[in-house]
Amino acid sequence: MITKQQRSWMMYDWANSAFATTMIAAVLPIFYQTVAASTLDKHVATSYWSFTQTTAMILVALISPLLGAVADLSQRRMAILRAFAWTGALSCVLMSLAGTGDWLLVSALFIVGTLGFSGGNTFYDSLLPTIASSEQRDELSARGYMYGYIGGGILLALNILMLEKYSWFGISDKLTATQIVFVSVGIWWFLFSLPLFRTIRDPKEWNRKPVRFYANQGFSRVIRTIREIRRYPELLKYLLAFWFFNDGITTIISMAAIYGAQLGIGTTHLIAALLITQFVGIPFTYLFARFAKRLGSKRSLYISLSIYMIIVLLGYYMQNAVHFYILAIMVGMVQGGSQAVARSIFSQLVPKGRESEFFGFFSLSSKVSASIGPAVFGVVGLLTGSTRLAILSILLFFIVGILLFMRVDIAKGKVEAGEG
Repeated sequence: MITKQQRSWMMYDWANSAFATTMIAAVLPIFYQTVAASTLDKHVATSYWSFTQTTAMILVALISPLLGAVADLSQRRMAILRAFAWTGALSCVLMSLAGTGDWLLVSALFIVGTLGFSGGNTFYDSLLPTIASSEQRDELSARGYMYGYIGGGILLALNILMLEKYSWFGISDKLTATQIVFVSVGIWWFLFSLPLFRTIRDPKEWNRKPVRFYANQGFSRVIRTIREIRRYPELLKYLLAFWFFNDGITTIISMAAIYGAQLGIGTTHLIAALLITQFVGIPFTYLFARFAKRLGSKRSLYISLSIYMIIVLLGYYMQNAVHFYILAIMVGMVQGGSQAVARSIFSQLVPKGRESEFFGFFSLSSKVSASIGPAVFGVVGLLTGSTRLAILSILLFFIVGILLFMRVDIAKGKVEAGEG
């Protein structure tokens, strides 16, 4: 039985996945390559986009300890999640002001939007242990991703229709249609986040402290968590593995469209393929959760990461739109399921009673690690002039991640978490 709180929690995935699909994965990267950064060489534009991703992740990581302390100590978790969500939504609306040559403006607004998206997810993810039992988390986490695929997919389908048939909507040209698409993401994110904020509320009374107090507490907790995490060896080993393979996954998600655009694949094909990824992901995310119950979380994650390695290798040899469609389907088969299982595994290894602290560190550390993949991609692309070699470099993240994950004993980690 899904509770009202759990349903509203899943609806937030529906809401903010519009940013993940349209702004991170599909429309904005292509807009950046073909419009905003059209005054730059193609491989330079691709590298600049990867550096934009890196900058956004580093900034999220830097402010996470402060925000985590404010959320926990002031009991204002939902208020801060709301601020992040609506700031991200506003950045999407403002993206409609960008045009030809405005790559710097687009980069700046995307960084703000990513702060809203990723920073908000810190608090959103930390709600999972409070609204679901340990036995429910695999399935609820997967359902959240499934809702995200549906919500993000529906809006992306509408966006594609608006871009390809803009005259049906009384729009004069494709650039204007693209700018309206960006506005639609902000409105979608805002509207569908409302159920969560109406259902789960902060306590009416809270402790107001100076910013310096929360900063000291936040960064002190990060240092304390780093010291104490050694008491949970399996959790530490899992984190090390996660940093690597998650970096590979996020780099593929963020760089796929602009990589395809540089290879000369048409905009329509790129966006349509990424839409297919969304709708393939809907059933496969749910099936993956059921699959994980039968084979176990660890084996399931092994399989998905191995498929990602195949995707990277095929991406290196990609030549045309048909190849991109095939890869998009493969990504859809494993993307949501692998992320859901990875999040659920972490929740099982977190010390009881310290979920918020460790989820905050999880978010902080994963943002730092996620900044490395795009940076490696951009540096390799600039140095070699080849984005094919840049995409191939991502293979290393999966290899190291799998090798580290092989050393994790989940059953033992659960015992350590219970004792903590």
